[in-house]
Amino acid sequence: MTEDVKTLEDLNEVVTETAAAEAVEAAITREPVRDDLGRSYATGKRKDAVARVWIKPGSGKVTVNGREMNSYFARPVLQMILAQPFEVAGVVGEFDVMATVKGGGLSGQAGAVKHGISKALQLYEPSLRGALKAAGFLTRDSRVVERKKYGKRKARRSFQFSKR
Repeated sequence: MTEDVKTLEDLNEVVTETAAAEAVEAAITREPVRDDLGRSYATGKRKDAVARVWIKPGSGKVTVNGREMNSYFARPVLQMILAQPFEVAGVVGEFDVMATVKGGGLSGQAGAVKHGISKALQLYEPSLRGALKAAGFLTRDSRVVERKKYGKRKARRSFQFSKR
């Protein structure tokens, strides 16, 4: 790395070489995180919902709070949300999911389970991290409901004005 850099092309080559070396080094240092039973655990959050998620190799069965995914999340949109991390990572039907989720409504709970599945997948198989991160599934969606203010009807909505 102590070469003489005289042109912009030389500088660009040095920068790309170091970036590639750092990327390879980062990929090498990540190791799978699994417990004694061969599972990976992660916590997912969305709005007021918090999901604890365990994944292990299996047939693709998803259990939420002791019930099948189809009975807990009856709406097809919510079932689609839970399937997204597996589709992006390309491991559909390869992992069993056991999740417990508390707080919030069904939509927030589905988002929390999706976040937990994504985090657990990248802990189980670190090579999936790039695809999940590019899709934005490892980032916690920090949007929450705004609190109601004093003197307002809702968070920002005022009472109706009456001239007389």
